[in-house]
Amino acid sequence: MAHADAAADFAAHCASCHGEGRLGGTGPALIPETLGRVKGLDQVIAHGRPATQMAGFGDVLSAEQITGLVDFIKAPVAQIPDWDAARIEASREMAADYAPAPAPVFKADPMNITLVVETGDHHVSVLDGDTFDVLDRFATPYAVHGGPKFSPDGRYVFIMSRDGWVQKYDIWSLREVGRVRAGLNSRNIAMSHDGQWLAVANYLPQTLTILSTATLEPVKVIEVEARDGTPSRVSAVYQAPQRKSFILALKDAPEIWEVATDPEAGPFYDGYVHTFEKGGTEAFGAQEGLFARRRIRTEEPLDDFFFDPDYKNLIGTNREGTKGVVINLISGGKVAELPLPGMPHLGSGITWDRNGHKVMATPHLDEGVLSVIDMTDWSLVKQIRTNGPGFFLRSHETSPHVWADVFFGPHKDEVHIIDKQTLEIVATLNPAPGKTVAHTEFTRDGRYALVSIWEDDGAVVVYDAKTLKEVRRLPMKKPSGKYNVWNKITFSDGTSH
Repeated sequence: MAHADAAADFAAHCASCHGEGRLGGTGPALIPETLGRVKGLDQVIAHGRPATQMAGFGDVLSAEQITGLVDFIKAPVAQIPDWDAARIEASREMAADYAPAPAPVFKADPMNITLVVETGDHHVSVLDGDTFDVLDRFATPYAVHGGPKFSPDGRYVFIMSRDGWVQKYDIWSLREVGRVRAGLNSRNIAMSHDGQWLAVANYLPQTLTILSTATLEPVKVIEVEARDGTPSRVSAVYQAPQRKSFILALKDAPEIWEVATDPEAGPFYDGYVHTFEKGGTEAFGAQEGLFARRRIRTEEPLDDFFFDPDYKNLIGTNREGTKGVVINLISGGKVAELPLPGMPHLGSGITWDRNGHKVMATPHLDEGVLSVIDMTDWSLVKQIRTNGPGFFLRSHETSPHVWADVFFGPHKDEVHIIDKQTLEIVATLNPAPGKTVAHTEFTRDGRYALVSIWEDDGAVVVYDAKTLKEVRRLPMKKPSGKYNVWNKITFSDGTSH
């Protein structure tokens, strides 16, 4: 009876986000294979999780009901689909009436197109970056998650949903090309340096799926296991263009993976190389060529990566979100530890030049602080106090300012404007009092800054980036991320990658 009651509670309170079969939806899968070593599930259910959409249910569920739910989601499900390459291929749907246009079907600058993800009704609006007219508005898979990725020429964009669907859209033609389900519960996608391959990071199954960007066909599905055989979810996958590789953050293993997108890569060895003989090889676990994997061992699992501009070093956070760890991708060794308490959100970090040094800044999800780090010696330059924890930072090469939202807390309707050189807040904007305001994106030339009012009856507010005056307001359905083609394909210092 208790199990039946817990199942009913799950259906009533959890299934809309985590799926009726517990295999994930807008929220992650709630099964033993993906819960891993998560502790304090009762507290998460009662009080929610900060910086996520997970609300607390302590006011509607009793302690006994919460205990029952914990036992329920820890129990194995009857069957998890074996989502292999054959299943992925069977899900592939290409638009039968699609034909690529020989040139853009609009007059706008194709390099200054900005996509707005509207999570309120699962659509994307295509904006002219000069006039801000909406050129198209197309439906996406359910619950888009992570940033869209553009082909290197800016013509195509790939969009992923939490339930593993990947959609390909032709910006020139303003048409969907097709879609495929690359996983059951997925985290994000990354584009290879040459635009040929798209990698999909999966929580369920615990794999990395690599798709052909031309056809969306699966070309490789890599089972993700630590060196000791422990399966691991993939927290995220990143493109490292200068290294011609994908970089993987593993949720459940003290390793970083690098997967080559260069046919000449490797060899990479899992074991020891013993021989000193010239030209000799005596080693274990060698991989080489396209999609060869290299393991970089770490002291603990690291997540939420940020890279320096030449992709020689990455910064990751530990599971507790109390520090940053700098790993050199060439040697695989730890370079430094950074004192970054308060759950730094490195994935939203940005870089700029200050006093002859390259610096990076990151918001903290648990406190009203922005940390600024000198990337020359990894020293802490300053912690900028804000009116509450923020989620996103943005800037542009032409702008003297960093735009920082205050996503959490009573000041969620504010955006701080910070001078890049003095590191002082010089203005605070409030475009929609009482509503959540977040995520700035700039146009190609940096002239305008676009800010989201993150509500179902929200809007994109366009500001003159120099005068900080509003010039236009576009009604939108909970606009979350905004992505300018040029800024993304050129890896602008002011945007996350």
